[in-house]
Amino acid sequence: MRIVVTGGAGFIGANFVRFLLEEHPEVEVNVLDSFTYAANRDSLTGFTPEQEARLTITDGDISDPEIVDQVCKDADAIVHFAAESHNDNSLTGPRIFVESNVLGTFVLLEAARKYDLRFHHVSTDEVYGDLPLEGGDKFTPETPYNPSSPYSASKAASDHLVRAWVRSFGVRATISNCSNNYGPYQHIEKFIPRMITNRLVGIRPRLYGEGANVRDWIHVWDHNRAVWEILQNGTIGDTYLIGADGEESNKEVVHLLNELMGYEPDDYEFVADRAGHDLRYAIDASKLRDELGWTPKFKNFREGLQETINWYTENSDWWEPQKEAVEAKYAEAGH
Repeated sequence: MRIVVTGGAGFIGANFVRFLLEEHPEVEVNVLDSFTYAANRDSLTGFTPEQEARLTITDGDISDPEIVDQVCKDADAIVHFAAESHNDNSLTGPRIFVESNVLGTFVLLEAARKYDLRFHHVSTDEVYGDLPLEGGDKFTPETPYNPSSPYSASKAASDHLVRAWVRSFGVRATISNCSNNYGPYQHIEKFIPRMITNRLVGIRPRLYGEGANVRDWIHVWDHNRAVWEILQNGTIGDTYLIGADGEESNKEVVHLLNELMGYEPDDYEFVADRAGHDLRYAIDASKLRDELGWTPKFKNFREGLQETINWYTENSDWWEPQKEAVEAKYAEAGH
């Protein structure tokens, strides 16, 4: 099976590539990535000769029809991870989010249509907006869309394109909306790796607002196992929500991180909240579990976070070159 993985040098995409090469020797992978700031070629190293022989890396933009056509013409499937995804950046420069997340998805869907490829679209639970901090409500595939940022609005638009191409043109596509991921190879501008690497360089963690916002955490390896199951066995046209029942407030995450790294749990500082900061995300993944038999491997957030801390501690060469610029950007914004 020949799979095009868009955004395969980014966080989730690179972990998916590693999953395919390590766990599925029958799969050949072509990574299509424009290698913007959030991508890292070093995330696609360390493979065996046999694994490297099954990996092709193409430097190109998903919104470029010629490059997409060249990469997709001999493929069997597209797994579409590529996206501008950082909410803070979408508030200061939303245009690129529309260009990449909407136009790029359109170009890929046209290639899938032309060559009759299986297409899986990786999306986010943020398309549903947010939930009250109190109560047990969760997002389901039937939850109405209510995006609250340029990022989530662009992903909502791309989801609707996928559904339209299924219905109008018969594209063999599925969608997954996942909760917040953590694990190795995540860009250090994101919450958990930023907190970990701040500790490693002697900076106290900083929390938006009061730290009460809740996210439903899932280890990236569990997310990618779910994507594989959907690609292989999901019902065409359906949407699957991916989550591991990992609800934690930002404050609780930092308390645990401090404890695991040898600091007092409340050793952090608050900074001004982000505009439009969603309150709470929670996923009902029962459709995925019941139909496809998927269950998360990382059921204990403490253990998964410890493993993630260990990875960033042992792989400073991967993130240190980016650290100064990331913190300078946050400092400029007062965060």
